[in-house]
Amino acid sequence: MLQILFRCCICCCHHFLKNKFDLFLIHHRRIMPGITAPSDYSTEPSRHPCLQINSKEPFNAEPPRSALISSYLTLSDFFYKRNHGPVPIVYDIESRYCVSISGLVDNPKQLFMDDIRKLPKYNVTATLQCAGNRRTAMSKTKTVKGVGWDVSAIGNAVWGGAKLADVLELLGISKLTAITKFNGKHVEFVSVDKCKEENGGPYKASIPLIQATNPEADVLLAYEMNGEPLTRDHGYPLRVVVPGVIGARSVKWLEAINIIAEECQGFFMQKDYKMFPPSVNWDNINWSTRRPQMDFPVQCVICSLDDVSIIKPGKVKISGYAASGGGRGIERVDVSIDGGKSWIEASRFQKSGIPYITDDDNSDKWAWVLFEVTADILHSTEVIAKAVDSAANIQPEKVEDIWNLRGILNTSWHRVQVQVAH
Repeated sequence: MLQILFRCCICCCHHFLKNKFDLFLIHHRRIMPGITAPSDYSTEPSRHPCLQINSKEPFNAEPPRSALISSYLTLSDFFYKRNHGPVPIVYDIESRYCVSISGLVDNPKQLFMDDIRKLPKYNVTATLQCAGNRRTAMSKTKTVKGVGWDVSAIGNAVWGGAKLADVLELLGISKLTAITKFNGKHVEFVSVDKCKEENGGPYKASIPLIQATNPEADVLLAYEMNGEPLTRDHGYPLRVVVPGVIGARSVKWLEAINIIAEECQGFFMQKDYKMFPPSVNWDNINWSTRRPQMDFPVQCVICSLDDVSIIKPGKVKISGYAASGGGRGIERVDVSIDGGKSWIEASRFQKSGIPYITDDDNSDKWAWVLFEVTADILHSTEVIAKAVDSAANIQPEKVEDIWNLRGILNTSWHRVQVQVAH
């Protein structure tokens, strides 16, 4: 009898101590996070020297345009860097870092990296593009506000991670759910990143719940980029990747996911990244009259030639990238070597040696295509490229027609000047 009592006491004590230890671990993990946002720029990561720096603090930079067409996938070193504050510092990912998921749900959770890695892993090839890509060219028409991007605030990578739809199922939110029983309609992503636009608060953005719970939308909680762990600049240890949508919604350094009734009310959803007509200026702007920009429009850029190139007369290879948001493919890329009087259809490809077919099962629907055409250029001229996507969306001819005070979504025909040296 005494042995039985002794064993019971040992078991109870063990259970009590285990619960206490588990509570200690949870508390310890919460008060000592695995990643934090620094207050200054003294701990920034190293970057490739070839990058064109558009802003040093916070660091915003892009590669030379020629680097983008050297391969279908963009190396992380050459993938554009878009930051709003100091890059977060990583301490202990495995035992401390976690993402809290809460809001209008039955079953809030905290997920650690091990929990996320246990979910089915998907690799999604997707192009991310800053909404401000080609802003510098737009500013030549009339001054705009924002980081002065050339044509390389874009990149294409294979992102590896768990589908957000699978993550939300852990909370009891089924696939293809548009609204939870508590009226949750949007999924908000909150970053560790702190920024001045949020008055020192975190960067955040949201997407509709129906997009988040749709497995075909391929929204990821990504921990890999091109088969390697994310780098700090690109959101290590965990980021959101929302394919086909402007980069501002693919939140890096993820800290929390909230299921909310209305779209995120953060600065970058409500007072930035909205498309206004040329008639709107800083005196008459009303941010509430426009929805947050999501899909990016069809885009096409020549990367084999600079804005002004001096060449010898003869055959010239003209190549670049074309992409469209929302999973729409590129139906055609047209190139003109006479300032738009006549056009040549360029060849399109994704993987080297494999012809690209729009909406084919073997094509990457979220990724750019590369294009090229060889033409005889004997005299100085203007070379132009424009694309048509699978929904027959076209690029506007003139930047003046789409000028906006924030300088976003410059998708006008891309023009470069070629001077022939005889």
